[in-house]
Amino acid sequence: MPQNIVIIGNGIAGITCARNIRKQSNNNITVISSETEHFYSRTALMYIYMGHMKYEHTKPYEDWFWEKNRIQLVNDHVISIDVRGKNILLQKGTSINYDKLVIATGSVSNKPDFPGINLSGVQSLYGMTDLELMNENTKGIKRAVIIGGGLIGIEMAEMLLSRNIHVTFLIREDAYWNNILPPEEAELISRHIKEHHVDLRTGTELNEIKGDRKAISLITNKGEEIACEFVGVTVGVSPNISIVKNTEIETDRGVLVTEFFETNIPDVYAIGDCVQHRNPPVGRKPVEQVWYTGKMHGETLAQTICGKKAAYNPGPWFNSAKFFDIEYQTYGTMNAKPLENESSFYWEHQGGKICFRVVYDKKDETLIGINVLGIRLRHEICDKWLQEKRKIDDVMANLHQLNFDPEFFTKHDKNILLAYNHHTGKNINRKKKRMSLFN
Repeated sequence: MPQNIVIIGNGIAGITCARNIRKQSNNNITVISSETEHFYSRTALMYIYMGHMKYEHTKPYEDWFWEKNRIQLVNDHVISIDVRGKNILLQKGTSINYDKLVIATGSVSNKPDFPGINLSGVQSLYGMTDLELMNENTKGIKRAVIIGGGLIGIEMAEMLLSRNIHVTFLIREDAYWNNILPPEEAELISRHIKEHHVDLRTGTELNEIKGDRKAISLITNKGEEIACEFVGVTVGVSPNISIVKNTEIETDRGVLVTEFFETNIPDVYAIGDCVQHRNPPVGRKPVEQVWYTGKMHGETLAQTICGKKAAYNPGPWFNSAKFFDIEYQTYGTMNAKPLENESSFYWEHQGGKICFRVVYDKKDETLIGINVLGIRLRHEICDKWLQEKRKIDDVMANLHQLNFDPEFFTKHDKNILLAYNHHTGKNINRKKKRMSLFN
């Protein structure tokens, strides 16, 4: 007999779960979201603002897709969850019963407690409502300030620059994202930000935002006053767990789950940015808020809900981003500063826009992590080599296998290998034969 599966949240985790449940079962599926009626690509928000796309272009599925696949969409806000009665109360007054509940509520932007934080013209950027507000807040303005040096901050800088708005970027670190990136990569990106005419101010924090109703300036920890008409607050996100706070569902930073995405309440699961793993997989963190992990969560949980219990096994960590026109990829473990057991080799192109870093174990010389800027690598091979614990010399001898840059792009593996040999005093030769992914 079909069960009633209710999913709260229509982001990548919730929608992937719904689609995969439908592929594997005849269950009744309801997806509840108070943000937008249809699923859209959150990572494309910046391109809507910049005029490269329209909202409808960000929807991966046509509007008819949901009815055809018998996935009911409810555009409403969840007021409360009765985990004993298996019932959800919605803001518009209706209620929905469930047999199995999936919480996929995503993240919320962090809001620091500074004087003036609630003034008009001060905002974060996470979802569609934030984008609409940013459109209003930046109409006709000339100067903006961004606070916080993460990935959303640099995206917001690019968005504002596309409208010829002068951007001052305040980060408390000595270089951009140097709590994540090793020093050389952080310096490379910091230079690149400045080259795009962003006033990047390192070691600078916000003390106060000034204005009557609307922000007109801010005061830094150095006593400087910076005139502005818009303040972008991009100091990270946190799991969105507000709807479960008054329930028996256990939380810490996020909703606590097992490797099967089970909460402490039977038939209640959680996936995506809102979760915190009680026992994270090896090499992974308890909270991981990136697009592809949400997709993996949804795929994995769908199997369990459909009777094929599956544990979450994401493999080695990886991520990618873009800093203006420089692409970034990272694989495995890459600390801002190498640990005692780690050796690191770094190569940078003389143009200062491309670099390669590899980290490996000092004792057994097995591969630990890879960072690249301005080079595209083959994900399948990076993942395979990390899981196989390839020796660093073998990795360097086969660097050409990693290359995924388009035809006619300059290849850098020969120069990287020469630099590695010079750095280590070794004489590793480049292997000419291309090995199969399955060797």
